[in-house]
Amino acid sequence: MIAILFSALAATASIPPPREKAETPAAALNKAIPLLATAAQGHIDQRTCFACHNQAFPMMAFAAAKARGFELPKDVFQSQTEHIASFITTNREKFQKGEGTGGQVDTAGYAILTLELGGYKADANTEAVVEYLLKTQSGNDHWRTASHRPPSEASDFTPTYLALRALRHWGTKEQKERGAKRVEAALAWLLKTKAKDTEDRVFRLFGLKEAGADEKDIAAASWELLKSQRPDGGWRQLDSMTTDAYATATALVALHQAGGLPTDHPAYARGVAYLVKCQNTDGSWYIKSRSKPFQPYYESGFPHGTDQFISAATTGWAATALLLMKP
Repeated sequence: MIAILFSALAATASIPPPREKAETPAAALNKAIPLLATAAQGHIDQRTCFACHNQAFPMMAFAAAKARGFELPKDVFQSQTEHIASFITTNREKFQKGEGTGGQVDTAGYAILTLELGGYKADANTEAVVEYLLKTQSGNDHWRTASHRPPSEASDFTPTYLALRALRHWGTKEQKERGAKRVEAALAWLLKTKAKDTEDRVFRLFGLKEAGADEKDIAAASWELLKSQRPDGGWRQLDSMTTDAYATATALVALHQAGGLPTDHPAYARGVAYLVKCQNTDGSWYIKSRSKPFQPYYESGFPHGTDQFISAATTGWAATALLLMKP
């Protein structure tokens, strides 16, 4: 069944017209990937900073697509990693001192994760960001988010996972030795702290996996997320909200990558069916922003106006969830 669904993923696949509804995961991806490429390039054309919404989440989809033979725009990885490396270089001294930049751990963690996805090699930039993550909030047993921009920058589980992953992937031998106690403390915090919404459940699961938790604890966290799936196949950000693509896509990716849920599991299939159903005809997944804007608005080439940034992030997560179905 999966092979049939993804037979159109080859470069010669037929791409549905912009206003025609995609009926399969493969058709949905053929519409979403080019749009994500536009958003990623649109950001670096407009800004010198790093942006989680237009870079981290599209790059997550690009990495999954590349691994599965999907044709991508030329130089997309190089252009994105060069832009992010330049941003870190400009702020390297701040990172080395433990001061960071706007967005603090969330920004630093997602920036260095995006470099990982792009195939970047360890250097003074990555070492400086890891140094920042070790020095910042050093008295805490976990890392805290510095802002309240739900859903993607509102949970302490998110920066905790990002810091743990950065330390594992990018830390020097000396940094890992210094960070061992922080990893141990973070694992204890992850085990004892309850999740209150889908974002918490998603990144608590990611964090437990990253921190090397026991399989039984990972399975318990995975079940906690899985059982919150709604009858329509999706998930909701908050219990007071309706089902939406952002919560659904993040849940699917976490359940598979951290929880080990097979992509041919009925629950995963229902989630994918929900995503295909709610994709817009232009290839995007729309989410209304819950965050108060504080930065100057700009157009990146992605649709939905002032809701484009969370929608771009959602589209990156959704495309990744669909791509994971293909071996």
